[in-house]
Amino acid sequence: MADSLSDLLISTLNFSPVSRVRRNHGLEHATLHVLAERFPHGAFAGHSDIAGFWVLGEVSKEDLHSAVREALRRLQNGEHQLAVHPNCGTNFVTSGVMAGGAASLVMLGGGKRVRDNLERVPLAIVLATLALIVAQPLGLLFQAHLTTSGKPEGLEILEIIPTRRGRLTAYRVVTAG
Repeated sequence: MADSLSDLLISTLNFSPVSRVRRNHGLEHATLHVLAERFPHGAFAGHSDIAGFWVLGEVSKEDLHSAVREALRRLQNGEHQLAVHPNCGTNFVTSGVMAGGAASLVMLGGGKRVRDNLERVPLAIVLATLALIVAQPLGLLFQAHLTTSGKPEGLEILEIIPTRRGRLTAYRVVTAG
């Protein structure tokens, strides 16, 4: 059974649409790392999908294009760790699920009286905090093995399209491969 689950997971991760999202997600993170190196006081965010990714932040199109090219080159040259980013939504979801789950488990045993439930709050806080501590490295592992790929394979940059919504600058990075 474990082998069949493992095979299912591997085939799902290698399924073309899933693989594209994971590789785009890895390139998005690598790009954010490069931007952070070049602009240490900048604030950048991203979001990936099957057709590429978005980068939000104040940067010129030329600087972004240069950062995306460098990120792709560095991933291709073996810097696969660039695909993992500490501010990824995977980390936040992992932390939320684990902390919420830990607190919920504690509260399940509470009685109908408010006092019984209030007495459980300190334990819920302690277990939620412990869950958050465990979730940090676990979220990074989930990224590295599930939600991103540091191996871009045939991924290529097709175009970068700037967009401005009020004061927000966003760029659509379109990829193929």
